[in-house]
Amino acid sequence: MAAKKEALTYVQLASEISRGIFRPIYVLMGEESFYIDDLENRIVTKALAEDERDFNLTVCYGVDTGTREIISMCKRYPVMAERQVVVVREAQNLDEPDLFKFYAEKPLQSTILVICNKNGNLKAPEFLKELKSGDSGVVFESKKLNDANAMKVIEDYAKDRGCHIEDKATSMMKDFVGADVSRLVNEMDKLIMLVGKGGAITPEIIERNIGISKDFNNFELENALVMRNAAKAFRIIDYFTKNPKKNPTVLTVSVLFAFFSTLLLAHTARDKSERGIMEQIDAKSQYRARIFIDAMSRYSTANCVNIIGAIRDFDCKSKGIGSRQNEYELLKELVAKIIYMR
Repeated sequence: MAAKKEALTYVQLASEISRGIFRPIYVLMGEESFYIDDLENRIVTKALAEDERDFNLTVCYGVDTGTREIISMCKRYPVMAERQVVVVREAQNLDEPDLFKFYAEKPLQSTILVICNKNGNLKAPEFLKELKSGDSGVVFESKKLNDANAMKVIEDYAKDRGCHIEDKATSMMKDFVGADVSRLVNEMDKLIMLVGKGGAITPEIIERNIGISKDFNNFELENALVMRNAAKAFRIIDYFTKNPKKNPTVLTVSVLFAFFSTLLLAHTARDKSERGIMEQIDAKSQYRARIFIDAMSRYSTANCVNIIGAIRDFDCKSKGIGSRQNEYELLKELVAKIIYMR
């Protein structure tokens, strides 16, 4: 039995396509539609010159076209071109999608089949198993941005384009764009164009060109809490209060919840060395692991449990349950509880 292949990331696939390396079959599926649309567009524009598309690009929809008909299209030869591209959109509506398994066993090398299934995974277990274990194609699972993967997505995007982005700058970008991948790519492309290949994206560059303060953001608030620096933490909260549109409390509290939940996980590590903490919390850099090691010396396991409870209490009160205080006043109270907790 063939071994399961390692899943490719968006950056890896985009890099392959830009170099003119194509797979006979692509299945692009998942919750984040930006990646699916972008990869489809990259394949079409790179694989076919504009004057080749009239005869060699076929776009069909799962609700209108059957699987057997699509396989017949894939077996046609290109017209006065090196290859043809067959794009299937709304593949969740296909009949008998597992029939693609038999085509995948011996695909036509002059055809690129792109199957797009947004908002979920393609219901074709045998076909997907064949692609994941064989050499005929690739399955890309498009995942939404979240706190767990956003930092790595930003770092990988910069690296793929020949740039370096500092940790603080990465955190600033994550806070700024939230879960909007399209916005992230647009903003990152602006910064990459400014610094050029081989350049570094710094907090100062982001502050000048995007308008995020390098001194008053959730990254700096997190650092202030780690150091139990009350004066700095309250200055940041005051800034947030005066600039609520750029600094919503829901984002700040989600960052704090993620940090102290991860810190609680770090406390459970058997190996408290830098490498042990990196493995325990799935940190991608030694710098990040050192922040948690520092925080562990200032916040005990019991502290973390109590802080998480205080964050949940804030969440209720900010929604008007048991309190009529302004949400930023509540945030200030929460920060005070965290810093002065013993």
